[in-house]
Amino acid sequence: MGWEGQDWIHSCIIHIDIKNGKIWLQWNGTEDDIAADLVTMGVPKEDIVLGFQSPFMRKFTEYAVG
Repeated sequence: MGWEGQDWIHSCIIHIDIKNGKIWLQWNGTEDDIAADLVTMGVPKEDIVLGFQSPFMRKFTEYAVG
């Protein structure tokens, strides 16, 4: 994050949204498993959506489909 000449450079390493009462993990550029961390903190898997997965593939995960 910062300036490159006249251009502002910004890259988000984690993108999480709250939609319709569910936590949507849109992007995780870290080495941590954010979904697993949320479950460890007490968030039910049915309240977590892996938004970076295609809607078709979400049904094969342990998490919510949307």
